[in-house]
Parts: sequence; C-alpha cells; structure tokens
Amino acid sequence: MPRRETKRGKERTPLSGRYDVVVCGASFAGLTVARQLAGSGARVLVLDRYEIGERQTSACGIPTEWLRAMGLEASARQEFGELVVHTPHGTSRYELPWTFSTFDYRELCILLWEQADAEFETAKVTGRTGETVHTDRGDVSAPLIVDALGWRRILASDGGYQPPDAPLSRGLEVHPHGGSDDLEIWIDRRYVPAGYGWRFPARDEQRIGVGSFDPRFHVKDTTNLLADDLEQPPERYQGNWIPHKLRSGTEDGIFFVGDSAGQCLPLTAEGIRTAFYFGIRLGDELRAVIAGRQGREAALRNYWEFVDAHEWKFRWMLRAQRLLPSLPARLQRAVIRACGRARFVDWAFGHYLRIAPPEAASLPRQGGGEREPLATAA
Repeated sequence: MPRRETKRGKERTPLSGRYDVVVCGASFAGLTVARQLAGSGARVLVLDRYEIGERQTSACGIPTEWLRAMGLEASARQEFGELVVHTPHGTSRYELPWTFSTFDYRELCILLWEQADAEFETAKVTGRTGETVHTDRGDVSAPLIVDALGWRRILASDGGYQPPDAPLSRGLEVHPHGGSDDLEIWIDRRYVPAGYGWRFPARDEQRIGVGSFDPRFHVKDTTNLLADDLEQPPERYQGNWIPHKLRSGTEDGIFFVGDSAGQCLPLTAEGIRTAFYFGIRLGDELRAVIAGRQGREAALRNYWEFVDAHEWKFRWMLRAQRLLPSLPARLQRAVIRACGRARFVDWAFGHYLRIAPPEAASLPRQGGGEREPLATAA
C-alpha cells in the first residue's frame, strides 16, 4: 500500500534544465522507457508527482514470463496456473497454458528503476509548451518528451479528457491481510451490471475488487459487498480509472505510452504488460534517435505505426467487452463453461498473450524500426 515519501516544503526546490529526454510519469510505462535508454549516453529526466513505487496503481498481476523476461522475478508474491471464474449459475476452472503472478508494486518499480541510469525528480506536471514541460517546481525542456502520466493524457493538445464521458472503466479494490490459493473473478450482476469482480491473492494480502465498464456505475458498495461475501474486511482502499480504448501513440511531437495512450486491454483491463511492451518499443525508438540512427520525426512515425498496428486487436477486445454484459446470465454461464475446454483455453490464452508477448523484453535494445515483426504478431 502507499507510503508517503514525496518531497514537501523546503525540499521542493526550483526545478529547471535542458535534457535529451523528459519522461513524465514513473509507473510501469515511464520506468520501462527509462530502462530502455540505460547506457545510451542520453541525459534522461523522469518526473512524477510521487516517489518511485509510492502510489500503487493496479491489482498488480501479470503473466509470470513477463517478470522473468524483465528481470523482475524478485517482486513476485504468488503464482497461479489456474483461473477460477464464478457466475450466479456455476463455477469454472481454467487450467492456463502459462502462469500468472501477483507482485509487489513498490518492489517492482524499484527493480525497474535500478535498470535505468536516468535522473528523477518529484514534481507535478501541469502541461507543456513546445519542448518545455511545465511543473509545479518550474520548467524543464527536451527535444524528446514522453507522456506516461496515465489516462488523463495531460500533455495532449486538448488538455486530456475527463470521466464519465471518456472511454474509461472504473475500478476499486480493498487489501485485507491474509491469503488464498485461487486467482478468481466473478461475472455477476449482483456486483456490477457490466464488468467483473476479482480476488488476486498476493501471499500475505488479498486484493479484492470490482471493475465497471460503465464509468457511471459506482463500485464502492459492491466492492464492500464482495469483500463481505468472502468474509474479509473492506480495508486499505485503492481505486483508479482504467482506459479501455486505444489512442494515438503520438500527437504534436509528443510520445504517449501506457494508460495515456489507452494501452490497457479492453475486457480484461490488463495494462501492465502492455505498458512494458509499448514502453520497450518507444524506448528503443528514442534510443535510435540518441544514437543518430534516425531523427525525431522518424521515431514519431515508427512508434505511431507500431501502436496503430495493434488497433484491431484492441478493437475486437472492446467488442467482446460490450457483448458479454448484454448476454443473459444463463447464456453467459454456458459460454464460460464451453470456453473452459482445454483446447480452447490453450488457443485463446495463447493468442491473448501474443497481443503483447514477453519475447519483446528479450530482444536487443536497438530501435529504428528493427522490431517491426512484433507489430504484426497475432
């Protein structure tokens, strides 16, 4: 859970300077971009309102192979080979073709940061003018600017967007102490008309929550209801908005990555490995600019094309997100039961992993379009 360490008062000295790259946002996507620039010789500044790892932003679960590929295994807390799906009319167990792990947010962020060689400052980013980023501590500038600030897309020319009209889902979870052996989700209108509930155990705590595809549906009461049904105290709340529509990776000379580019998968709301995946590609494109292998305009074009090549995958998952809640409860149960057959699970989850495959983390840090085959991976 969050530990308040952000600088205050006299520690918040004026901030200024010229850098090669300014990365705004120090969660999964921003830290991954900085990681990819390690050893490039660039002067990189990472900005965030909070200290690294201070403010958890998700339920913190990911395919285990991504942790291994990124060198982040030490942050893992619990590993699962099955997914348990509950509905009002029955329960199904899916034996997964790959394992899924929960992890400690703070520890993972620190491990990512240790792989970078950038500078870091706590500051609230408020906007930008050209190559200048404005913060509550002063202005910094760079020819290469990354917005990894989350769904608000603060550096966009339109000033970002706000719920409930934006394409966002709403999520809230509680973190009672204790353990559980199963990775579970609930598709049950008793908790949410369109969305799902979950329990992600993490060794010494349980992450129990509800997510709604409709941002107008408030989930606090039903999160408490799910916790109560599981005989767990609703304590240590954490909530966030979750984008469910892919957006452009570039705009007006700025690079967007992670939630600021809508790179969170619809239906499942999984956004961590996609933040890694797109952050790796963006970092490599920027690295190629620093090395003189391409110019900024080429990096903008290459990264935009890479993100756009994935649009159809996100679009189809968004269609499934809209379809599933419209099905009658008994039909939902029939579909979920049918989809539990081993051959179908292997096929479906195999393709799902390929949307953002862990092999991307194992390729050389290069950029300049040399990774194009991954853009079209099925």
